[in-house]
Amino acid sequence: MSSQQLSSLRITNARLIDGTGAAPVETATLVVDTEGLITYAGPAATAPDALPGVHTIDAGGRTLLPGFIDTHVHLGVESARQMVRRYEQDTTVEVFRTAQRLRATLDAGVTTVRDLGGLPAGYRTAVADGLTTGPRIHTAVRILSHTGGHADFATECGFDPSSGMGEIADTPDEVRLAVRKLLRAGADAIKVCATGGMSSPYDHPDDEGLTEDEIRTVVEELARHGGRPVAAHAQGTAGILNAIRGGVTSVEHGYGMSARARELAGERGTFVVPTLSTVFDGIDKATMEPYHYEKKVRWSGITKENISAAISEGVKIAMGTDAAMVPHGRNLRELTHLVALGMTPLQAITTGTRSAAELLGLDAEIGTLEAGKRADLVLCEGDPLADIALLADPANVVLVAQGGTLRKNGLENGLGT
Repeated sequence: MSSQQLSSLRITNARLIDGTGAAPVETATLVVDTEGLITYAGPAATAPDALPGVHTIDAGGRTLLPGFIDTHVHLGVESARQMVRRYEQDTTVEVFRTAQRLRATLDAGVTTVRDLGGLPAGYRTAVADGLTTGPRIHTAVRILSHTGGHADFATECGFDPSSGMGEIADTPDEVRLAVRKLLRAGADAIKVCATGGMSSPYDHPDDEGLTEDEIRTVVEELARHGGRPVAAHAQGTAGILNAIRGGVTSVEHGYGMSARARELAGERGTFVVPTLSTVFDGIDKATMEPYHYEKKVRWSGITKENISAAISEGVKIAMGTDAAMVPHGRNLRELTHLVALGMTPLQAITTGTRSAAELLGLDAEIGTLEAGKRADLVLCEGDPLADIALLADPANVVLVAQGGTLRKNGLENGLGT
């Protein structure tokens, strides 16, 4: 269905999981005002009386949750292989394909994303201005790497099959200039490569990327321009330590999170975005370059051990999938992997709501269903606290709203009364 701007909205008869980590409210009501802000979310028994003309939706006992936030996606490409073969694509057609990916992600229950490489800032504007429908976007635009590093896909003759995914810098001065270029391009966050990676042709996850000094230079340069989060692609242990010591906001992947790295992350309040989907679901020999496939097979066991330990030790974790490395529109499958490694379903949900909003600096606006927050919300069939896998299937996400505007409504009775 098309988006519907409601004068006001009231959802009744819902099981409320508000995203704060609190226990669910089994019979709850949520009220949204004409500005798209929540005015009440709590027990039905203490809800304010319905005002005349308010659109009411009977949730029928379904589960009401905050809109989810995926803090690590690549919406500008369809797959890992396409990321390094972008030159083969018709750029006009790819705009429309990207719009389809935006829509599929929103329909899966993800109302906000952080794109960490490959998505121009214009898509953020297009969504904000209503030119296309999709999650609210924060984007890093390109990926900051050194020559031969994780985001350098260029061949010896200078041809770049990724069509400019990387921003290359090799000294602190060059890093400073690169940050300025990314800010000029509209970056909401800066992504740096602290290690090599699985999808890059010239390095490995244990290889170090930008130095600790260069990473610190990124953080310092951003501080001179009002500040932005710094996300570090960091898989091997040495690079993870460099990233945390350099002052990054989040470690992306974190597969080699040793005991010392976990301790340091805890001391500094550094988030980890473990992107478990890309480790455990994203292994397909038929669709991957051989070097990519071989690395992933090796690192899956290392990841299980270290991220399980990070969970048990209370390291701050936010949900991210690395979508493109895994299929778009299946983002909430990430929650099943977090539960498999030791989280409770409620803890896993919180990584994709309150914690993810904190990482993006949006926790004053979204991430929980509380009075004064934007009404970004999802209605799910069944009880995900009993079966977290329910959220992994977009068919179970029957309603999605952003700021009180319905973006998806699959209920049989439409808007209700």
